Amino acid sequence: MIWSLTGFMGCGKSAVARELSRRGGFRVYDLDEMIESSAGRSIPEIFASGGESAFRTFERIVLEEFLFREASAPGNMVLSLGGGTLTDAESKKLVQERTSCIYLRASLATLASNLREVGTEGRPLLALKPGQSLEDRIAELMTARAPLYEAAAGHIIDTDGKGDSEVADEIVRLTARTNR
Repeated sequence: MIWSLTGFMGCGKSAVARELSRRGGFRVYDLDEMIESSAGRSIPEIFASGGESAFRTFERIVLEEFLFREASAPGNMVLSLGGGTLTDAESKKLVQERTSCIYLRASLATLASNLREVGTEGRPLLALKPGQSLEDRIAELMTARAPLYEAAAGHIIDTDGKGDSEVADEIVRLTARTNR
C-alpha cells in the first residue's frame, strides 16, 4: 500500500519519512527529490524558469509516473508529498485515488518555528513581500491549503509538541491497523 504524507512546509513530512525509513518496514520516497532528480535541477530553478504553474505540471507528471509504476508493488511505501502538491486538482485526485493519505497537521506557530529552524531558502512560495512576516505568509497559504489537505486525507495526525519519532509511531500503528 502507498501511504502519502501531506501537510504544509515545515510540518515534518520529510523528517518523519526518514524516520520511517530508518526503522525499516517501509520503502520511503520523497516527491520533491524525485522531481529534482527527474528535472536535473533544483525546485527553485524550476520555479525560476517556468513559475509555479510549470512546476505543478511537472510535479503531477512525476507523481503520476510514480503512482502507476508502484501501484502493484508489495508492502508498505511512504511518499512524502510537497506542501503544495494538492493545490493541483489532478494531483489531488491521484493522491486520493491511489494512496492512503495522512495529513500531518501543525499549528501556525509550529510551522513558523520549524521553518525558521531549517530555513526558508529553496522554498520559493515562502518569499515574503515587504513588511510581511513569515507567520503572515504561512497563514495566507494555509487559508487555501488546509481545506485541500483535510479533503484528501483519510487520516489526520496532529504534530504539535511531537517529535518525528512519535509521529512515526502513530503512522506505524495506523498502518498496522489498516493492513490487517
